[in-house]
Amino acid sequence: QSTWGQPASIHCRVEFAFQGNGSQVTDDMKTKFDQNGCIVVRGLLTKEEVKHVMDSMETDEFKEHCYGVDDGTGRLAHMTIWNQPGDDISGMVGRCEKVAGTCEQLLGGEVYHYHSKLMGKPPREGGKHLWHQDYGYWYENGCVFPDMMTVFIAMDKCEKANGCLQYLPGSQRCGRIAHHRAGGQFEADTDRVDEIKQRCQLQFAELEAGDALFMHCNVLHCSSANLSDMRRWALLCCYNKADNNPTKEHHHPQYTPLNKVKDEEILKCTKVIDKDGKMFMPRGVDKTSLLKTVGKQIYKAEN
Repeated sequence: QSTWGQPASIHCRVEFAFQGNGSQVTDDMKTKFDQNGCIVVRGLLTKEEVKHVMDSMETDEFKEHCYGVDDGTGRLAHMTIWNQPGDDISGMVGRCEKVAGTCEQLLGGEVYHYHSKLMGKPPREGGKHLWHQDYGYWYENGCVFPDMMTVFIAMDKCEKANGCLQYLPGSQRCGRIAHHRAGGQFEADTDRVDEIKQRCQLQFAELEAGDALFMHCNVLHCSSANLSDMRRWALLCCYNKADNNPTKEHHHPQYTPLNKVKDEEILKCTKVIDKDGKMFMPRGVDKTSLLKTVGKQIYKAEN
């Protein structure tokens, strides 16, 4: 049985260190997650695993599925979205115990893969993400309960300079906030966000490659534009509880049993891309974001 390091609580941010394959969420981890809506796990992926995953996502097959979302200032936040994990390298991340299994323990029951996405911010041009809750728009998909979460895994070093994630720990307790469209994104009510900031202390998810933020779907978060010379890539794996099956068909899957794998399958896997099995999302399908073709732009100006 694997272990987690002791938590280091900084204001409302709670961090743990991953120490081995698989995971057994402790009572303390579960309590901190329930209180804050998020926990940082350092070293969730090893350097070798990060490189293995990055090599697979820098292929031409991934490039052709990249789109941009207008941030309202003329900049694009880049993303590639797929609905099923598939049998390839990045799919092993979404299916492994230390990612999916940990989400099951934090949410308290079986989860299925709702979708994953590669979020890219190229140097000097990557757009911002406005303040929002994931459930702010997942709610519109027929997901009745906020029994959903995201695992934000840094593929590059994430810091303030290159537009790291900003979040408000504890904001999930405020419930779902009203959202409106702004540019190509949905934005939470700005007055309400300002009020919540007075109670929930702003945190910056400054992460090394391989670190992860496990985040409840009602936690308010955003990120600024990348005006630095450093690329910022992140892999986001999103999950829904099995008993929260959406009430209507939409652009993400309804309940589909998740075939979890052991953590070592990430490095054992040699399939670069499962193009058919991943069900990449084409432009124009997701009505909650206005997507624009980006293609290979996301891959230029490396680091």
